[in-house]
Amino acid sequence: MITTLADALAKQGYTDLTPVQEAVTDDALVGQDLLVSAQTGSGKTVGFGLAIGPTILAEDGTFGPAGRPHALIIAPTRELALQVKRELQWLYAGAGATLASCVGGMDFRDERRSLERGAHIVVATPGRLRDHIMRGTIDLSDIKAVVLDEADEMLDLGFREDLEFILGEAPPERRTLMFSATVPPMIATLAKSYQRDAVRIATATKEKQHSDIEYRALSVANHDTDAAIINVLRYYDAPNAIVFANTRAMVTRLTTRLSNRGFSVVALSGELTQSERSNALQAMRDGRAKVCVATDVAARGIDLPNLELVIHAELPTNAETLLHRSGRTGRAGRKGISAMIVPAKMKRRGENLLKWGKLTATWATPPTAEEVQARDEERLLTDEVWSADFTEDEQAFAKRLLDQHDAEKIAAAYLRLYAGKQSAPEFISEYKDGPAAKERKPREAKSFGPSKWFSIDIGREGKAEARWLLPMICKAGGITKNEIGAIRIQPNEAFIEISAPAVPGFLKSVGSDMKLENQGTLKALDGAPQLGERGPRKTKRDYDDRPKQGGKPKRDYGDKPKRNAPRDQAPPPPSQQDDVAAIQPIPGAADDYKGRKPRHKPARRDHGEALTEKRGKPPYKGKSDGKKPGPKGKSGYNSDTKPRGGGGGKPGGKPAGNAKDTSKRFVPPGGKAKPRKGLGKGGNAAPRRGKS
Repeated sequence: MITTLADALAKQGYTDLTPVQEAVTDDALVGQDLLVSAQTGSGKTVGFGLAIGPTILAEDGTFGPAGRPHALIIAPTRELALQVKRELQWLYAGAGATLASCVGGMDFRDERRSLERGAHIVVATPGRLRDHIMRGTIDLSDIKAVVLDEADEMLDLGFREDLEFILGEAPPERRTLMFSATVPPMIATLAKSYQRDAVRIATATKEKQHSDIEYRALSVANHDTDAAIINVLRYYDAPNAIVFANTRAMVTRLTTRLSNRGFSVVALSGELTQSERSNALQAMRDGRAKVCVATDVAARGIDLPNLELVIHAELPTNAETLLHRSGRTGRAGRKGISAMIVPAKMKRRGENLLKWGKLTATWATPPTAEEVQARDEERLLTDEVWSADFTEDEQAFAKRLLDQHDAEKIAAAYLRLYAGKQSAPEFISEYKDGPAAKERKPREAKSFGPSKWFSIDIGREGKAEARWLLPMICKAGGITKNEIGAIRIQPNEAFIEISAPAVPGFLKSVGSDMKLENQGTLKALDGAPQLGERGPRKTKRDYDDRPKQGGKPKRDYGDKPKRNAPRDQAPPPPSQQDDVAAIQPIPGAADDYKGRKPRHKPARRDHGEALTEKRGKPPYKGKSDGKKPGPKGKSGYNSDTKPRGGGGGKPGGKPAGNAKDTSKRFVPPGGKAKPRKGLGKGGNAAPRRGKS
């Protein structure tokens, strides 16, 4: 191992390397492309920092003057990119490295100036890095190594095109290292396209991963979810804890709820600005906040040194998300707890998530208020303060307290002050795991018992409804709805069934006039009312036996007469009706039209000889019948014959020429065409539109 990197590890307190760090630092893999899959929290960041060291450092283990970058680290989220930058800063501090970041949400001008000053290693997110490349503010010509951290997450977030663009702009002789918790087919395809003979390294499988994490599935009633989260936080009292939610709205609600209960809490979601997200994580590292409520994407890759508790306030949608959430704790050999809050309606999903992730969890109920108080007392008794040395001022003040108060009173006051700093635990209702849906028995209808019927002179026609009759009867009779049985509303009256033990008090409250709020008169009946044969109102199930639309028989409309049959003649028998109508004419049918006025048929237009003259053929003169034909080019009329057509056509026949040619106006029989304005020269000029 390079001396400067080994010294940095020793200074940071590293004594042994993790399996993934040992695998990627093998001397036989120097200069090789790597495809590494390892569980979250296994030290991948330091691992690829050590792996690219021989490629980007000089022989003496140092960097030269900062200029164009030698290494490019790409991470899916802003927080993960900034975290990688912090890890590499202490790892390459002895080598004199200058690091720059290109992260979305930061000031683009500041990033451009830092790149202009020079950097050895650039840590970036895909979108912002592509923006720098397209604007020409970063030069990738000296890149020797490219690392894709959490490659599977980048593809899930839709950065495939950005990654392909970046890898296409980098020099082809570079090293490409891909680190991911899992290697789905999309990662394998990307590796084949942009890596050269990559060495596959797998340091853990799903069956063995997260061995340092204790999984607990806490079954709660549906309305006790928030109370369970509060009690879990109070019971474990972890230095740092993350509460995961599925939506931004849920993050906002839980943050407000926990803040109101006295927890030092921060939020982490995509709707926050980058500065707000950075301040939230810094507050967790400084100890100013102990609880972080976050979404899955915002907390991807976050490494908090004292994170001992992960709470799944809402169950994730798949086992991969469950593994990534839980991987925020139990990192680098530290122990952690992953608590799943499983409401009764989500129990099946919780079981499936554990089965799909091949995880073993302890099923239990959330800590009760008594268990939280007992845990507080245990922490108080084992606190390090009892073995600490006290100053002279503290001891002098303790003597003053003993002189003024008894020791038991001082201890009780200290206990109250200690409990006042913590949020009070919540009451958790008892969880009962009910039978499955198939095992549940239907409810048995209980008999109403002996009763007496009354009638009211208000019915359906008087707009009577059970929803306002019921409270009126209860108010007037001083009874509850439990003493009222059936209510039957008829067109002009309504019937009410009242329990027999409640009848004396009911009648006493109503009074002798038997009036109900001056809206109806009550009358006692000797027995049950006779509601007639109408029966109850039909429901949709009563129509299930209807034949389907395809098998519905046609409706019989009887023997209908034919449309053309005479009004005074009876229709033929049904057996002969169709045959008679088909082959025999109906007698007298033609006589119905003798006295009617024939329809008006407009005369055909006279288009003259315009078309025939254009074709070069002589106009049709008609048959020679001894009569003098009409003058050429006129309408074709003579003294004896007035054909309906024009242009020398046959009497009553079609006009010679094209009927679509309207170059000449229509001339009615026996009339003369009126002169038209604007025709111009020649009779064939097109008419103008508008007024004439």
